[in-house]
Amino acid sequence: MPAVADLPALLEAFFTQRLIAQRRASPHTVASYRDTFRLLFQFAEERLKRPPSQLTLGDLNAPFLSAFLDNLESARGNQVRSRNLRLTAIRSFFRYAALEAPQYSALIQRVLSMPQKRYTRRQVGFLDRAEIEALLSAVDPSTWGGRRDRALLLTAMQTGLRLSELTGLRHQDVSLGAVAHVRCLGKGRRERDTPLTRPTAKVLGAWIKEQGRSEAPFLLPSRSGGQMSADAVQDLVDKHVVAAEKRCPSFARKRVSPHVLRHSAAMELMQAGVDLSMIALWLGHSSIETTQMYLEANLALKEETLAKAKPIDAKPGRFKPGDRLLNFLKSL
Repeated sequence: MPAVADLPALLEAFFTQRLIAQRRASPHTVASYRDTFRLLFQFAEERLKRPPSQLTLGDLNAPFLSAFLDNLESARGNQVRSRNLRLTAIRSFFRYAALEAPQYSALIQRVLSMPQKRYTRRQVGFLDRAEIEALLSAVDPSTWGGRRDRALLLTAMQTGLRLSELTGLRHQDVSLGAVAHVRCLGKGRRERDTPLTRPTAKVLGAWIKEQGRSEAPFLLPSRSGGQMSADAVQDLVDKHVVAAEKRCPSFARKRVSPHVLRHSAAMELMQAGVDLSMIALWLGHSSIETTQMYLEANLALKEETLAKAKPIDAKPGRFKPGDRLLNFLKSL
C-alpha cells in the first residue's frame, strides 16, 4: 500500500484495516480508541480553530498531544489510568502511521517516546463472604428484574467474568450438563470455560427455563431484550448495595462496582487455597503478574503468614553495648 499522508484517510485505514480487519480487535477496544480520537479532535478544534478533516499528521506533534493529555486530567477530571489508556490508543495509531507515512518519522518517534504517567496503585476492592450473602439476600426474587439481577450478581461473584463478558453471554454459552460451565470470549479473543457451582447452575437453570432459550438472545438482557449497558449494570448494583447496607453496615465504606464483583470471585478462590496460576486462568489473565494484586490485598493470608513466623523477641528499653573486650572476642 502506498504511503498515506492525509490524516483522515490514514485514521480511517487504521480503524478499518489495522484494527478491525487485521487485528480483529474487540468492539470494546474499537469503541475505546474511537472515543480517544473524538476527544482529541474536539480539543484540536478548540485549540487550532480547524475542523478535524483539515488537520494533518504534523499538527499532532508531541507537545500538542501532551497538552491534550494534560487537559484530560485538568478539565475533564480524568484519572491517570484513563489518561494512560488514551495515550495507548494514540501510540497504536502512530505505530501504524510509521509504516504508512515515513516522511513523518521524526515526529512519530517523538510521540512514541512519550512515557506513561506513573500513579499510586491502590489495593483492589472486594466483598467478603458476609457482604456477598447480604448483597444476594437484598434482591427481591418475586419480580422479573429481581430474578435477573440475582442471576447476574451470583454469576458475576462466582465466575469472576468481566462486565463485557457477563453482559455478552448468550443462552448457548451456558452448559448445565454433568460439568456445568459458561463459555465466554475474553480479551485478545481468547475463549475460556468457567465452571459453575451447583447453586449458580441451579439459579441459571431456573432463569433460562423462565426466559426460554429461543425468545431472548442474551442470557441477562435489559427489559427491552437487548444487551445490558455498563451503566444499567452499575445502577442495579448500586440499588441492591443500598438495600444490603441495612443488614451489612460495612457497605457504607465501600464503592461497589461490577469489577469489584470480579475481584470478589478471585479473593474467594484465593482464600480457598487455589493456586495463583489457576486463578489467572480462571479470570482470563494473560500474565500471572496481573493476578499478584490479589495477594497484596489479602490481609487474611498475610495474617496467617505472620502467625507461622517466629516472633522477634524485642524487649523494651534503651540499647546497651556489650563489654568491648567480649565484643572483640566474638568478632574473631
